[in-house]
Amino acid sequence: MLGLSLIQNWLIGPTLMFGLAVAFFSGLVPGLPARPEYFLGLVFIGMARCIAMVLVWNELADGSTEYVTGLVAFNSLFQIITYGVYVWFFGLFLPPLLGMDSLVAGITTFDITPMQVFEAIVVFLGIPFAGGFLTRYVGTRAKSEEWYDEEFIPKIDPLTLVALLFTVIVMFATQGGNIVAAPADVLLIAVPLTIYFVVMFLVSFGMGRGIGADYSTTTAIGFTAASNNFELAIAVAVAVFGVGSGVAFATVIGPLIEVPVLLALVNVALYFQRTVDWGDTESGSVATSTPEPTTDDD
Repeated sequence: MLGLSLIQNWLIGPTLMFGLAVAFFSGLVPGLPARPEYFLGLVFIGMARCIAMVLVWNELADGSTEYVTGLVAFNSLFQIITYGVYVWFFGLFLPPLLGMDSLVAGITTFDITPMQVFEAIVVFLGIPFAGGFLTRYVGTRAKSEEWYDEEFIPKIDPLTLVALLFTVIVMFATQGGNIVAAPADVLLIAVPLTIYFVVMFLVSFGMGRGIGADYSTTTAIGFTAASNNFELAIAVAVAVFGVGSGVAFATVIGPLIEVPVLLALVNVALYFQRTVDWGDTESGSVATSTPEPTTDDD
């Protein structure tokens, strides 16, 4: 099941998002002109695997907390190592090989280098990772694990929500005018994102069901594969292209679409929980059948 999830997150998901970005923004489809800024925005989104909101969707859908936490940990480490490589490969390396001349001409005007992406990753993923590791390492040794978990963590825990809300407010404040002024562009970006979320969710659910996973594990796999780390995509897009760029605009549209679509998919998952035969399960977990005791009279 872990191997299946890694394949979905690091092979199927990025490839599907790249395909949707090509279909809508490469200029290869008649009637849809090349939009390199939106193409790169979708690539930035598709390569950023979810490590945050998936915890919320999974909890709402009665998924496995332990399994989704493990997947989030894997995705966090993988992103530090591979995100820059994926952005370079799908955003800068593949388009010229596939003959997307008009798209490539637009991309080259951005003057983006892989090193810029790696530097942004070091800042937005590396520093928090190092901070979390050092905080726990020093705290548990200077005090104790009990003090760290019961006193220190509750005090700093609200900072996560405050920082996330601050980021969302600032991003929408800077892009609000563009969103209102270009509703057609918002819709154009929303279509491939919606397709991505729904397809990844249904395919992941089908694959999990196919290998015999129970409901809670399948739900964790499905929402991990269907979600994306928009915080990272937005941060890197802003760091590399600037807050007013079309690339940043496309990444900001992401959470606008993800939140309502994934909330709808939570209800789809709960429907599957009620209607699909998951074997002998209880609340999404496999239950062991115990035979009734027998007596001599039986």
